[in-house]
Amino acid sequence: MAKAYKPADLRAKTIDELKRLLVDLRREQFNLRFQRATGQNEGVSRVGVIRRDIARIKTIMGEVNKNAVDAAASTSKS
Repeated sequence: MAKAYKPADLRAKTIDELKRLLVDLRREQFNLRFQRATGQNEGVSRVGVIRRDIARIKTIMGEVNKNAVDAAASTSKS
């Protein structure tokens, strides 16, 4: 079972890597939801860890996009 991702490790990744990781985490989240519905869920705490990891990734992706937009806006004004 994977540990929670640290923000510094996520910031070091490219946008494509973050998107790929986000898809993997959402797939795992779906599988855990399915396990819970069928009564086979053993890693109950993993659900919360995945939710927080997804939130971290989306936050960092938003920061990167905002910084890219700000940088483009500042270069176009010059």
